[in-house]
Order: sequence, then C-alpha cells, then structure tokens
Amino acid sequence: MTLPVAQHQTEIEQNLRSWQAKPLLQEIYAGFYRRILSLIDPAIPGKIVELGSGIGNLKTYLPDALTTDLFPNPWLDLVCDAYELPFPNRSLSHLVLFDVFHHLRAPAAFLHEASRALAPSGRVILFEPYISWTSQLAYGLLHHEPVAWREQINLNDTPPPRDYYAAQGNATRLFFRKEIHGWPPGWNIFRAEAFSCFHYLLSGGYSKPTLYPARCLNALRRIDVTLSRWPRIFGGRCLIGLTPEQL
Repeated sequence: MTLPVAQHQTEIEQNLRSWQAKPLLQEIYAGFYRRILSLIDPAIPGKIVELGSGIGNLKTYLPDALTTDLFPNPWLDLVCDAYELPFPNRSLSHLVLFDVFHHLRAPAAFLHEASRALAPSGRVILFEPYISWTSQLAYGLLHHEPVAWREQINLNDTPPPRDYYAAQGNATRLFFRKEIHGWPPGWNIFRAEAFSCFHYLLSGGYSKPTLYPARCLNALRRIDVTLSRWPRIFGGRCLIGLTPEQL
C-alpha cells in the first residue's frame, strides 16, 4: 500500500475527532497503555520516546515521555523520523511504538537506528495488530490498511523512501510466525505476547460504529482473558519487547 506520507496527518486528524466522540474507545486504550507501561523499566537511564504518537495519548499515562510524529501538532514535543532519530548515541531508555511498526516499510533500518540511540539495556516496545484465524476477518475486511500476509518484507538496513506504508501482518509474521529465522539479528525478544481483544474489535475502533453498549465492556474483557489462552485462534493484539544484545 503506497500513498503520500501526508496520509498520516489526515488519519491523525480523523482519529482525534473519533477519540473525542467515543469515551468507550478511551477506556479501551487505557487498558492497552497499562500493558505498555508494564514493560517500562524506570531503572534504565535515558529519555522515554514515543514514535508516531498520533494524537499523543501516551502522555496521559506517562507524562515524562517525549511524544513525536512526522508532522507538527500542538500536543506533540517534536517532529521525528523513526529512521533518523534526533538523539545522541545511547541517550534513550525506551522507544515506544503504538500501531507504528506496521507502518515501517523497512523495520530492520529502524532497529539499526534504535540500537544506536538506546542505552545498552534500553528497550523497544511495540503494540501491534495480531493476525489470528478470527481477527484476520476484522483486519482484512473492515480495515482500510492491508494485512499484506504474503507481501515481501523489506529487511534492508537502508532507510526507504518516505511514503505511506502499511502491512498489518508484519509483527505477527516476524515475531510469532518467525518467517525470517533469527530475526531480528542483534536483538533479544524478552516479551512476545498475543491476546484476544474482541472488546476492541467490536468497538469499531476509530473508524467504524460501536457494536455493543459501554456497560458490556468489562464482561467482554473477561471473555477476552479466557480466549487469550488460544491466541492463534482468537488473538487480535500483541505486545512485543526488544532489547539490544550486549556485545
């Protein structure tokens, strides 16, 4: 999927309107951010930076984090490109990417740059779609971004042209199906967890109508806890933690 890079800003503006109009979505994402915060280690020295912050919600839960994106918006701290991070060597403790990894046309090029900027024990935290037997229907039929299940993944270390790219299946393919043996080289995967999230999928996300009343959220969350025992069948989201290998 190739569109002008300005498509990112168009989606940010659309997402902001949806966020303000859907309190249920805000509550769902609060749970997602709690999962991300569980991988933050405050003992690691350096700044916490979120890449592709969009509407900037991480600061609600992690006020000291630096929020960034490709385009300036008043709620963000700075404009930042994932392939050319404007930070000194070994100056960052964490890089957080919420629904950003599948927009990286060259994920290896990003990880190469991340390894430069992160402290020796620093972490990359990814929160991504997970493609299971059931969620593939939702992501494939109801979402405008392609799953790209059989498309070749660019594993070059060279930063690609800056355009709009999306392949929702990339995290599942690389970290769970392990289509590329030993990937990513030079990194340890300390967390790779997929879980059911029908409470999110049925909410309609940012772009579709909500299919259940807000009072049913906790009941659906409990169902998701049970269904998460079988992520290959019912998984819909995943959390991944990476840290550079020590030389």
